[in-house]
Amino acid sequence: MKKIVMLGTRFDTMGGISAVVNVYRAAGLFRRYPIVYLPTHCDGGAGAKLALLAQTWLRFIAMLLTGRIGLLHVHVSRRASFWRKALFFLPAFLFRVPAVLHLHSGAFHDFYERECGRGGRWLVRFIFDRAAQVIVLSHTWRQWAATVTRNPNISAIYNPVLLPAAPTDWSARVAGQTLFFGRLGQNKGCYDLLQAASQMVGRQPQLTLRMGGDGELAQVGARAAALQIGAHVELLGWVRGADKERALASAVLYVLPSYSEGLPMSVLEAMAAGLPVLTTPVGGIPEAVTDGVEGFLIEPGDVAALAQRWERLLDDPALARSMGAAARRKIETTFSAEAILPKVEHIYRNMGYVPV
Repeated sequence: MKKIVMLGTRFDTMGGISAVVNVYRAAGLFRRYPIVYLPTHCDGGAGAKLALLAQTWLRFIAMLLTGRIGLLHVHVSRRASFWRKALFFLPAFLFRVPAVLHLHSGAFHDFYERECGRGGRWLVRFIFDRAAQVIVLSHTWRQWAATVTRNPNISAIYNPVLLPAAPTDWSARVAGQTLFFGRLGQNKGCYDLLQAASQMVGRQPQLTLRMGGDGELAQVGARAAALQIGAHVELLGWVRGADKERALASAVLYVLPSYSEGLPMSVLEAMAAGLPVLTTPVGGIPEAVTDGVEGFLIEPGDVAALAQRWERLLDDPALARSMGAAARRKIETTFSAEAILPKVEHIYRNMGYVPV
């Protein structure tokens, strides 16, 4: 049987795409279908990234020329990610191999409308129009995609998350401990978090903001020091595996006041761990978090509302626990791998593949 070639970042890289494909792997998708995973991006310097891309492209072309590819499934973000993946889409179209475009970026609309230029926008539309299937992460993103492509085959499929066996008992969590995961910077609302924390620490001496991720670590640390809250902020670097599980198990609240998102895996992972979520109604987040049910939604940049809702959850452990339990139930019914992967497999079956 011809292979399904899946393209994305290397399994050990930082970011949402690797998190998603690792869930696919752990949930058995790669065992049930004849998937060959080809990485197009890795962490590290430009030389390592270019070498990996060249190696993968040559292997991909060899598979195309020998007729070994029956379906292409491409995980796409914006900017360099999109341009890299165009090097694979175009030969696939030439060889009439059906391709699934799986869009992950929460800021792809800005990339398309403000950064691409006329030629770039034409290429985006060309690829979207010719994909056998376009997958986006939410119904909100499905509506946007329909404005830039004539392709009728657009599906909204949420990111899946693995469900831990059981959330940590609330009594074992650390009072005041608040968790953030993501690329540190303005877009994720990191500086809003620091400003809100500076307004709260006088009334919340137990507050600890633990920030895991890459990005602007030095700038975030400097801002925390300038706001005189350095003792309340921990910069963890990129967190994965058992360290991430321990961080989720000890916190009482997850915060992500982003300005743009697709459907962040970190929010889903926090909900699966039984945490209430304080975040913003951008991208697909409102389809995961209902204001006042699984957590609170505040507008991006509204530091006063961020501080008020944050403090309310720290002051009312019963409310936080109740919202965390609701978040866990939402994952079980709507965002677990068991709920999501059958939708991906349905697309594969429509392309002629059945589980092995």
